[in-house]
Amino acid sequence: MENKKEKTLVISILCAFFIISIITVLSASKITNSSSDIITKHVFWYLLSFASIFIFSKVNIKKLIDHSFIIYLILNILLLLLLFFGKEINGSRCWIVLPKIGSIQVSEFMKLTIILMNIKIFKEFDKKNFEDSFFNNIKLFAITLFFTLIPSILTFLEPDTGMVIIYFIITITMLFCFGINKKLLITLIVLLLAGISIFFLLYFKEKDLFISVFGNNFFYRINRILDWSSKSNMQFINATSAIKAAGILGFGLNNTPIYIPEAHTDFIFSVYSNNTGFIGSMILILLIFVFDFILVKQVIKSNDKNYKLLVIGFLVMLLYEQAQNIGMNVGILPITGITLPFISYGGSSLLSNMIGLSLIINYNKRKKLKEA
Repeated sequence: MENKKEKTLVISILCAFFIISIITVLSASKITNSSSDIITKHVFWYLLSFASIFIFSKVNIKKLIDHSFIIYLILNILLLLLLFFGKEINGSRCWIVLPKIGSIQVSEFMKLTIILMNIKIFKEFDKKNFEDSFFNNIKLFAITLFFTLIPSILTFLEPDTGMVIIYFIITITMLFCFGINKKLLITLIVLLLAGISIFFLLYFKEKDLFISVFGNNFFYRINRILDWSSKSNMQFINATSAIKAAGILGFGLNNTPIYIPEAHTDFIFSVYSNNTGFIGSMILILLIFVFDFILVKQVIKSNDKNYKLLVIGFLVMLLYEQAQNIGMNVGILPITGITLPFISYGGSSLLSNMIGLSLIINYNKRKKLKEA
């Protein structure tokens, strides 16, 4: 990111996110009667995340991408160990618990690592004079799918279905933008959608067969995700009611008369909307739009393929999380446990997103990645 005005605007929006996040998490903590340490920890993670912008200005991004397989391998080992030794929180083994600091969600850092791994794979194909042939396209698709599938299986078993969806959205979008044969990619996506259709056909029409194949636990997870469509889910009812009741100006900070589950994480937008009303919600959405638009501009104006792919991978991840979180808060999308980037409480999400943004901001401070 070469334009100083754009950098200044990005940092300014991040500061606005920081203020909004701290105030809303404080309000959410009163709903859930959370420990006062939650604000201290959130401020700590935010300050550490801001520090990462400076730290990663010193990182050679080319070398980081070249060694991304090592990071990928370490994170996969940690994901595997979590299945056996991870502390169970809300039915999932997603976190490494660090005393007095909080918990670290490994899958949050895997998202960024998949972006870097994909760029590394694409660079190798460029070195071999990648041609638009059927064999090369199948090979490229198979390799990227393989490296996405391993963490996806481990993350799915935790279980964390929402994060698995993000992994695949990142990879498929980056493949499309890299230049894989569009007809092949569309064909493979159609086949994937056909498989998903059969999957849901079994779920809705042959429940006994579905349970015998996938098990009761998996059936429950799918049922929980799809429960939003019945409009009877307690999370859905309370979250949407809080937004509807807020009116134009809301109920004011630290004043949320409706109980909202997972108020400081998944349903932070409902808390914020309830406190600040329609006007406050529009201000936040406008800030998010400007933030995303700056990243879109980086893709449009850059001539560096690797930088484009870095921004695209990060941007599509961000867009999905924003749309999914706000969508499930207002009741138009299933509840999948996706947090709102830079706003929800969560050190791992915040730090991984800030590291990704740091790489984009500081890219041109280091020697640019050479086109092989």
